Amino acid sequence: MDDSRNLTTRVTRVALALVILGGLLTAGLSAASRDPSQTAAAGNVKEKKLSYFTRLWELDKEAREGKRGVTYHRSNYALAFSYNTWPNVAAVQEADPTKTLTKPEVTFQLSFKAKLWEDVLGREMDLWFGYTQRSFWQLYNFGDSSPFRETNYEPEVLLNFRTRFRILGLQSRFVTVGLNHQSNGQSEPLSRSWNRIVAHLGLERGEFSLLLTGWYPIPGSAANDDNRRIDRYIGYGEVWAFYFLKKHRLGVMLRNNLNFVTNRGALQLEWSFPLLEQFSGYVQYFLGYGESLLDYNHRVNRIGIGFILSDWN
Repeated sequence: MDDSRNLTTRVTRVALALVILGGLLTAGLSAASRDPSQTAAAGNVKEKKLSYFTRLWELDKEAREGKRGVTYHRSNYALAFSYNTWPNVAAVQEADPTKTLTKPEVTFQLSFKAKLWEDVLGREMDLWFGYTQRSFWQLYNFGDSSPFRETNYEPEVLLNFRTRFRILGLQSRFVTVGLNHQSNGQSEPLSRSWNRIVAHLGLERGEFSLLLTGWYPIPGSAANDDNRRIDRYIGYGEVWAFYFLKKHRLGVMLRNNLNFVTNRGALQLEWSFPLLEQFSGYVQYFLGYGESLLDYNHRVNRIGIGFILSDWN
């Protein structure tokens, strides 16, 4: 009888958690879930198709019509089941030797941004505030009351320049520079945080979007204390590429420290497929270092499935 009750409790807890995740993503970003390219033009004139980066950063006049207070920043998703072959047990046991980790867990990310100043000083540039939060939830670790293993908080201020030059057959859409802070909000010895200067270059051609990202840790920041030699594991930049095939999105992220003696990096593969009007099914695979701050120097091998808010339709 007790086993039956425990099983029922666990199933109920998992189901409730998935409902909460779905509601959180829907309600928290309901204003951002509407595609700005769907704003009706005067006289029912047919609108031109706006590119992914154009909608995401409101780069053209059409994208800025009916502008909203809050919009998408990075992807918003929930992996209801993700399986990590090599969980970083040693890290959590620094604080509590009795802690255990399960290989399956729930991973979700919330990310939005708000435009603080449009056309700064009358120029073709906008000032944005962005916020991203990624959580790793040991939902299936029933023996330890399903704790959150780690949450990474990442606020940033970004100055986005609208650009129109061409490079290697691709159209430059924007260049962004800014200040980024990332931390996990934990106490020692699990505390991790760092500050950095970031820069992005967005390029597009047809259904292909390419984002080049670079960063430089600010000297004297916590990167020198909490995350010793983090650059040896995640380097100074990464490349994101997306290809849109009807309502599908294929994505890849590549990162490398460019050190051929102690070479380390990361690979992330994504596939988003049609599911509901605002939601898509989502499969994500990650291999390498730096998936989270706590795992910056730990190699992760994870695959997960869930759903994502489809900001590209």
